[in-house]
Amino acid sequence: MRRRIRVLIAKPGLDGHEAGAKVVARAFMEAGMEVIYTGLRQTPEMIVQAALQEGVDIIGLSILSGAHHELCSRVLKLLSQEGLENVALIVGGIIPREDIPMLKEIGVKGVFGPGTNTRHVVEFVRTLVTTAASA
Repeated sequence: MRRRIRVLIAKPGLDGHEAGAKVVARAFMEAGMEVIYTGLRQTPEMIVQAALQEGVDIIGLSILSGAHHELCSRVLKLLSQEGLENVALIVGGIIPREDIPMLKEIGVKGVFGPGTNTRHVVEFVRTLVTTAASA
């Protein structure tokens, strides 16, 4: 029997709009994944510590503040420092198209903007985790 995919959904920074994060979290739960939702106003340090404690496969950040480069860079650096390079990072929110290549270059595995079909995000995560597990 296969272990369920464990996803951590986090809202870093001061942004208080969590509706999108909750919609995605619900889609993951309905797809049979285990979801840990950290709530609002998380620091990168808090997010990575939660990932470490919960043994997650993937972190999904919801960012609407425009600080996506700084927040993703910091989370990826902390994951590396904790020996969690195998934990994938995806991000959703208001991300300008021209910033997507830079985010992928630093190690973000997927970027999802407003209106993305949640089935697409679920399938992306399934494929990402399954591919990483078989590598």
